[in-house]
Amino acid sequence: MQYEGTVYRPPSEARSLIVQVTVGCAHNTCTFCTMYKDKKFKIRPLADILADFDEAAMLYGGHIRRIFLADGDALIVKTEMLIQILTYIWEKFPNLERVTAYGTTQDILHKSEEELMQLKAAGLDMVYMGIESGDPQVLKDVKKGVTREEMIEAGRKLKRCGILCSATLISGLGGRQRLREHAIASASLISAIKPDYVGFLTLMIDPQAPVYSKIVSGEL
Repeated sequence: MQYEGTVYRPPSEARSLIVQVTVGCAHNTCTFCTMYKDKKFKIRPLADILADFDEAAMLYGGHIRRIFLADGDALIVKTEMLIQILTYIWEKFPNLERVTAYGTTQDILHKSEEELMQLKAAGLDMVYMGIESGDPQVLKDVKKGVTREEMIEAGRKLKRCGILCSATLISGLGGRQRLREHAIASASLISAIKPDYVGFLTLMIDPQAPVYSKIVSGEL
């Protein structure tokens, strides 16, 4: 198994087999995040990815029930290649129950509904969306790179195509100044998408995060 840099995964994937399909995050400008700042984004060669699954099958075989495709936005990979990966792993692991991945709003919107339905048919069960906030001003401040409306469309698009949607919000991201706006707009966004799961996480700042200086100065 080959891993490059620190590997991150959603809390619910604690017991999953994790294989990097991509390294890093293609967006990688969010001011609160340092997870992929030390990595240069790339899509791994298909042969290397499949070799990792071969090794995992040899080591763990029938014990694998869940697989998480890392890193930050595996859904950016071309649909044809993702279908090859999904087909391979569903054949490789006899007791596999689900396959999941992170997917940015941009990734979801760039794929057609036909492509997303093909991925569902090939075995992609759920996509984790880092929504963070429903407040347009907060999204702009943290350099999320997408609008509230785009996130709603992406979440609804996943659901129309039969793929489960797990959305993540971050408490505290608006600071005291926009606490109310952040809370209410986030709630209304979730009501608009109606995701299958919602994670409401607490803002934990790495001193290396760009937003840290605003907290130290009192601006946030």
